Amino acid sequence: MAGGATWWANARRRWGARGPSLLLLPVLLLTMVVPLVGLPAVRCEVFGSGCRQPPETPRAAAEPVRARRALSPVEAATRGAYLAMGDSYSAGEGAYATPADLAPTNRCHRTSLAYYHTVARHFRFAGGTAFWACAGATTATVVRGKSGEPSQTGRLSAGTTLVTISVGGNDVGFSKVLAGCVVRLPWSGSCQDQGGEVADRLAALRFSLTGLIDTVTARAPRARVIVLGYPRIFAERSGATGDNLSVRDQQWLNGRARDLNEVIRQVVADRDRDLVAGGGAGSVEFIDAYSAFSGHEIGSADPYVNGLKVNLAALSAEPGSFHPTRGGYAALARLFVEQVTAGPGRPLNQFR
Repeated sequence: MAGGATWWANARRRWGARGPSLLLLPVLLLTMVVPLVGLPAVRCEVFGSGCRQPPETPRAAAEPVRARRALSPVEAATRGAYLAMGDSYSAGEGAYATPADLAPTNRCHRTSLAYYHTVARHFRFAGGTAFWACAGATTATVVRGKSGEPSQTGRLSAGTTLVTISVGGNDVGFSKVLAGCVVRLPWSGSCQDQGGEVADRLAALRFSLTGLIDTVTARAPRARVIVLGYPRIFAERSGATGDNLSVRDQQWLNGRARDLNEVIRQVVADRDRDLVAGGGAGSVEFIDAYSAFSGHEIGSADPYVNGLKVNLAALSAEPGSFHPTRGGYAALARLFVEQVTAGPGRPLNQFR
């Protein structure tokens, strides 16, 4: 005890009055720091050990990815506007029910019995419908306009989702060929002598129809473009027509109609394949109407097509000659409704 007092007295003499306080400082520091170092957070900050990761905040469950639903053929066709284009078989030439059908101001001979009206009534088109087919139209005049009317293709837009069209018969000159077979004059040649001209025109049609369809699909890239072939209008038995045609002539004319349809079918298939290869949203589809009038040809008890009516003064056929009757256009309308409903037979690149 005495030694401790002596040591304390010596410390006071050596460091003065503050000596004892300085000696107590390390003790105080140890008293404060050691407990703190024992804390995990301090060890982590100072020494890099004892660190703990904060508990993860539970992540909200990822929203399920909504699968895109492919549009049905009808949905793809009706989500926008419908435009009916083409020649007299689309305009309704040959079937008349109202004074307006035959009015002189109706320069394109669009009639109230054309198949367009049935298609427009059967489906509901979000973008509305329009009827611009023009009798006598060729692949060229569908693009540039005819009878004082503007281009039919100029009516198309990105909002057009259904196009129906018939074209090609006038390019091949079918009305003239038919008249040449039926109107026999003393100096006229055989009906079948026209075969070479028909073949040349068919070859040209392959290129012009390709260009027309490309124009349509470029202006209406989402559209289902449905192209109508032509029906066989003659039976192939003697005396069926009453139009001065032999059975061989009837067979030959039907064969040329088949050739015309085959060119149209091939072009349509080619254009559709190109759309698929390019990832296009639309389609190009063919309706085979060759047998649509079977049992109802010219000269039958219930014909779906008019026979020849000749303008003797002009030695030419009347416009309604060899065009469908009311029943014929009803049959074509059914084919269109079926095709719109069925689709192109391949998936459409359109989704909701």
